[in-house]
Amino acid sequence: MTDESPSSDQLEEIELTLTQTDRDQFKRLDQWLAERTSFSRTFLKKLFEAGNISAEVNLSLNKMPSIGTVISIDVPPPVPLEAIAQNIPIEILYQDEHLVIVNKPAGLVVHPAPGHPDGTLVNAILHHCPDLSGVGGTIRPGIVHRLDKGTSGIMVVAKSQAAHEGLVLLFSKHDIEREYQAIVVSEKGRLSLEGTLKSTIGRDPRNRQKMAANVRGKDAITHFKTVKYFQNFAHIQCRLETGRTHQIRVHLSQLLQCPILNDATYGDQARHRKRLPSELAASIKDYEHPFLHARRLGFIHPVTKKHLDFETAPPPLFQMLLDQLQ
Repeated sequence: MTDESPSSDQLEEIELTLTQTDRDQFKRLDQWLAERTSFSRTFLKKLFEAGNISAEVNLSLNKMPSIGTVISIDVPPPVPLEAIAQNIPIEILYQDEHLVIVNKPAGLVVHPAPGHPDGTLVNAILHHCPDLSGVGGTIRPGIVHRLDKGTSGIMVVAKSQAAHEGLVLLFSKHDIEREYQAIVVSEKGRLSLEGTLKSTIGRDPRNRQKMAANVRGKDAITHFKTVKYFQNFAHIQCRLETGRTHQIRVHLSQLLQCPILNDATYGDQARHRKRLPSELAASIKDYEHPFLHARRLGFIHPVTKKHLDFETAPPPLFQMLLDQLQ
């Protein structure tokens, strides 16, 4: 494994401004920075100790600065990485000589990157499927699509070059059936029974760590259906026609005005938790991820041409919340 020590050459600068919402949601600076940048706290500590995290006031990683503080992060260029096999437990739903279907838990990053050199889904799959190495590259072997770190659910990973090329084509032509379920914040009666959300999605010009709807970017289409209304919340199902970064999270929050519960990036996590009954709010107080689950994946096998269709139940905490909201 390559050490990711900060370097001073060709630094990329990231600027983040602390808001009242940030102060309400986070107690430590490193936790906030990890959420906003997707860097690990270990990597952020290295940057801090190297003087690559700064502001006009003195900073400490274990406490939050005042509202309005502008934090500058100088990020060194990526160091070439090569994914290694690690014995990380994962649930394999299906596999053959060409591909493997896994149920990714929330909190697991898909592939190595600066700030997350190991401990990823790729590292786990390399342990369980050693023949995957080299398919599609050394950093993201077999990866043809991604789920956000905080999203749980079904992913397909290519084990052969033929499957990799075929799956990439299927995704590019939108010939993959993908369904998600989410718990969203919504007043009863405000959310329509079903609909289609269309926009472009691109980098948020005000915050490059986020995505935004109706900015310069790529076309994105999400179909949704309300499964169940609750007081202050709803259980919805989403079907992707396209697959843009953070697509469902952006569309639900910015177009539907119904952010996913517990999404600190596209919603007010602390305020929305307060709308839960106190005992339910307490049960998820240590859970950091949005309640979004990739429930179903269907496609034509790129080599055998058989139709494959997989479904998986949401994680226990997700299901418990649904049951208690009834």
